[in-house]
Amino acid sequence: MSPPNRRRAAWLLAGTILLLGSVLLSLAVGSRQIAPGTVFQALLHGGTSDDAQVVRALRVPRTVLGVLVGVALALAGTVMQGITRNPIAEPGVLGVSQGAAAGVVCAIAFFGVHSTTGYVWFAFAGAVVAAVAVYAVASGGRGGASPVKLALAGAAMNAFLASVVSGVATTRARVLDEFRFWQVGSLDGRGGAVVSEIWPFLLAGTVLVVMLARGLDALALGDEAARAQGHRVVRVRALGALGATVLTGAAVAAVGPIAFTGLAVPHLARALVGGSHRWVLPLAALLGPVMLLCSDVLGRVVFPPSEVPVAVMTAVLGVPFLIALVRRRAAVAA
Repeated sequence: MSPPNRRRAAWLLAGTILLLGSVLLSLAVGSRQIAPGTVFQALLHGGTSDDAQVVRALRVPRTVLGVLVGVALALAGTVMQGITRNPIAEPGVLGVSQGAAAGVVCAIAFFGVHSTTGYVWFAFAGAVVAAVAVYAVASGGRGGASPVKLALAGAAMNAFLASVVSGVATTRARVLDEFRFWQVGSLDGRGGAVVSEIWPFLLAGTVLVVMLARGLDALALGDEAARAQGHRVVRVRALGALGATVLTGAAVAAVGPIAFTGLAVPHLARALVGGSHRWVLPLAALLGPVMLLCSDVLGRVVFPPSEVPVAVMTAVLGVPFLIALVRRRAAVAA
């Protein structure tokens, strides 16, 4: 193995260690502090103590869901930045998050759905419809679905769907109350049934985006260079958008919209292992859950005994990152 690849492999090992540490923190830390030894005892040998019940019944499903959603959002953000060549792209840029929100609010208002597991299918359908609509709009005219046209179409779709969601939710008090619980973006209150609903979609989306690693590397060089290397640009971009939509739709359906994970993690992964998606994608898949679980743990302890939703904590951590990214690019352009 060459020295650069050894360094990249070392970062993957470090990411794995960070992920294991984050999982342990998520299982042990909260309004009820549980010693690591007790956590391992509850996982390996069961037990009927209150601490063991908290670990197995509450924190294990929450942690598993956090890992799955973190992987999904990080991979989706990496792919979106790759297919749009836009450094500030993240799972909301193609209208996917707002599409999921529109699906959920319609499920509550018009179909009488009142459970998190029921939201999954409607949110996923809304995300798919929004992504297809954005791609169809961006594909029209000369040049096809260029990165700029995708970003503009996504922004327009976001604005339209946000108005639809607000219109439906604010005219029905019951819908607004129920929708607000989902929209806050939290791992709390989502049980193992939600995990069983979303993992097939997350697995399918992950396999799809990993298969596109070489195509994403080619797109980074520009459309003409990608075509010269034998890649079908439209196909790569369409499949990338599909994979990102599946990942984001399932993740957002399960826990609500969570921002900045899909923005920050890909940049951090590229800074550590370079621009090759063969390395960026697996490292992002490790660092995404680390960011999400650490944000969730911080939200549990910052204002005890209350909890701050994970979406709020990722925004608190992500806004400074976005400001630094914009300032850095402005300095480079100058």
